[in-house]
This record gives sequence, C-alpha cells and structure tokens, in this order.
Amino acid sequence: MKEYEDAAVTFEKLEARNGVKSHGNHVVETSEESTSIFVESVYMNIVVIYVKLFKRKPEKIYKWEAMQEDIEVGNQNYPMVLVQIPMYNEREVFQLSIGAACRLTWPLDRVIIQVLDDSTNPTIMEMVSVECAKWASKGINIKCERRDNRNGYKAGALKQGMRHSYVKQCNYIAIFDADFQPEPDYLHRTVPFLIHNPELALVQARWKFVNANKCLMTRMQEMSLNYHFMAEQESGSTRHAFFGFNGTAGVWRLAGMEEAGGWKDRTTVEDMDLAVRVKSELPSQFKAFRFQQHRWSCGPANLFRKMTMEIIHNKRVMIWKKLYVIYSFFFLRKILVHFFTFFFYCIILPTSVFFYEVSIPTWSTIYVPFMITFFTAIATPRSFYLVFFWVLFENVMAMHRTKGTFIGLLEGGRVNEWVVTEKLGDALQTKLLPQVKKPLNGILQRLNLKEMMVGIYILCCACYDFAFGSSLLYIYLFMQALAFIICGVGFVGT
Repeated sequence: MKEYEDAAVTFEKLEARNGVKSHGNHVVETSEESTSIFVESVYMNIVVIYVKLFKRKPEKIYKWEAMQEDIEVGNQNYPMVLVQIPMYNEREVFQLSIGAACRLTWPLDRVIIQVLDDSTNPTIMEMVSVECAKWASKGINIKCERRDNRNGYKAGALKQGMRHSYVKQCNYIAIFDADFQPEPDYLHRTVPFLIHNPELALVQARWKFVNANKCLMTRMQEMSLNYHFMAEQESGSTRHAFFGFNGTAGVWRLAGMEEAGGWKDRTTVEDMDLAVRVKSELPSQFKAFRFQQHRWSCGPANLFRKMTMEIIHNKRVMIWKKLYVIYSFFFLRKILVHFFTFFFYCIILPTSVFFYEVSIPTWSTIYVPFMITFFTAIATPRSFYLVFFWVLFENVMAMHRTKGTFIGLLEGGRVNEWVVTEKLGDALQTKLLPQVKKPLNGILQRLNLKEMMVGIYILCCACYDFAFGSSLLYIYLFMQALAFIICGVGFVGT
C-alpha cells in the first residue's frame, strides 16, 4: 500500500524585581518551558528564512504543470473533483460559499459541488435548496445533501457525504467551510500538484481574511493566524514533517484520505502550505471568538490523549517523526504554550509581587517573550504597531485556551461541544439577507465573569506592587488587568 508521507489527516513582559530566588523551583521550571517555546519558534523561523532566501516555492520543490486542453479527449484529461461545503444555519454566508464554488473554472462535467447542509432552521434550509436549484439550472452539477441528525457535527457530515455513490467517480476532494470563498482558478492552481506528485496527499491553501480591518480584535486574530501559516505550516511542509490540515481550503487525494482512515468524529476538530490563498471571514464578535478558541484548543488536546499510543505503535512512521508530532506538534504547540502563557503571565507573575524572596529571571520575562512576539509580528508587518495590544489580548485568550485544553485532556463535560462560529457575511459591502435586529443587551448580560475575576485579581496585584514594590512590574500588571476587564465587560469586537 502506497504511503503518503507529506501529509497527515489529523482527526482532529516586563522585568520582575531583582534579587536571588531562595525558595522552590516552580519559576525555574516555567523558565524552562519558556525556553522550549522559544527554541521551537526560532527553529521554525530559520526554516522560513531558508525558504525565502533560496526561493523554495512549491513549484520548485514539487512538479507542477498547468492543465492542458486536449482536442482528442476533450475534458477527460481533467480528473473528477468533488467540492464539499459543510454548513449549519449559515444565513449570512451560504450564498457566498455556494456561489464561489460554482464559479470555479473547472470543466462542468468534471466537478461535483456537494452542499452538506446540517441546518435545523426550516427557512434557511429552504433558502439553501433554492440557491442550489438556481445553480443547477445553470448547468452546475450540484447536490444538496441532508442528514436526519447532527452526529459527529462537521466531521460526521463530511463522512456521510463520502458515502454517496457519485463520490466514487472522483479522484480529489476540495473542502471549503461556509465562510470561505475560493478564487475561480483555485483548482487549476492546486490539483496539478496532486496529479504530478503521486506521493502527495494534501494541498493546503493559506487563508486571507476579508474582514481583517473590521475591528481591533480581527486585526489581532489576523496576526496570530498569519504566523500559523507562515511559520508553523510552512516550516512543517518544508521539512516534510507533520502539519495539520486546517479543515478547509484544502484539496485531498481521495486514496490518501482513505488510507489515512477517513473522517473521524471522535473529537470536535475534524482537521488538524502551499502558496494558494483563500478568502475567509474572522469572527468579529467576542462571544463567537471565545467559542471558536475553546474548540480549537479542546479538540487538539483531546486528540492528543486519544492518538498518542496510536502514533507510538505506528510502524510506518519513522521515530523522529513520531517524536516531532507528539512533542512539537501536539504537546508543545497545542498544550504547553497555552498553560505557560496563562499561568506564567496571568497567575505566577502577578502573584510574585506578594513574595519578595522570589526572583523571576529577566530573560524569561522580557528577552525570550520579546523574541517570540517579534517572530509572530513579522508575519503581519502592517500590524506591527499593534503588537503590544496583541500580547495583552493573547494573554486574555490564553485563559480560554487553557480551560479548553484541560477539558480536552480530562475529557470533561464540554469536550464534544460544538458551537458554530457565527459569521456576519463581512465579505459583502451590503448584506445578502435582511438581519433580525437584536435588542441591546444590558450590562449584566454582557459581563464575562471569568475575565472580570482574573482582571480584578491582577488589578489587586498591580495596586500592591505600586504601593509596596520596588520594581516597575505594576505597569504591565495594570495594562493586563485593564485588558481582562475590557473583555470582561464585553467592550471588544463588534
């Protein structure tokens, strides 16, 4: 059986007081965690610099040739492609995603558009059906598939969609979430990689964001996700190491997906770079962003719990790749970084003001975090001036990611919770559909108690350090407390 090595389906700082540390070693251990994250970040960025300096574009690493017209066989030299669009009550964006998929410049008789509609709202279901019928009347081979349950959520819908008989005609599968709009030439730019490189199983497109300028929160999300694609994904792809499918904007070789085991619905991350970019929408509401980050942290942690022994016992994967995927891909990036960010900068560092005998090394509070932040910021140069706000906001979100990671590792009650990230259709200058205006929420309904509690605690630590301390740590603590409180009263996002 052919082994697909190049892709894997993942079913998926300010200075503290000077002095000599005299008690315990917890802070030293935290510094070691900071060093591990720093080393990983430096290594990934070295790989990216190597790629840029030597211009190792995907077209140079892998064989790529444009699709050619053949008069004798017509469109038969084009492989059959299935385009899957999973959606659930996507009132604002379903027309965008269906329209973009139907406009792909691929021979009409060599592509099947499959809309996997799990909607429960009868009005939205009817609108999706009408939209599909509209494109079918234009000659598009489009199918609207529905289930009588939502078992497995998105992964369950994708898995069910693969069971239809017409899927067997297809060689490749492109997947787009409902808020993604591929460019018309997307298939022409991605599928040739799979045609001419039989060892490849996946082409993952990079995301670009249609509403990045919506508000400060979306700008900061753009910074984090650009770093993910520029450093984590690109370095993983370049080293032929494991890198996660992002769950959307990718094209799979059907044989490769089946060999990897197909879609699994055991966690809430059904997904875990080449050069193609696909438009997508960032959540611009804080509540929606919180739910998304819970799922993005809980799912990988739960997957780590369930898959570690499978990875260890897999005889087809080299030992160094096993170490990479277990330690670097999962433990360091999906678990340790969340724990370290929240507990060190939001708990340990503020609490240290009450213990004068404790000293936290300057390199772990300033120098290492500065370099990590710099590496992240250079992925989005236009937002470099926002980097300080990004740090404060990331520390706030680290609380939710840490909570989600704990739930995933311990398989808590919300481990399989799936809340669809609300989209507002920001790709349009005018709204596609009339929106139901919601009454303004009162201040009590806007309150996020977890953020308020942590913010008040850090504020108390800042006041204590300002009154009795001998360092300038209170400056950072006041600003971090303010960030938590602003998020706590709901004054972030749209």
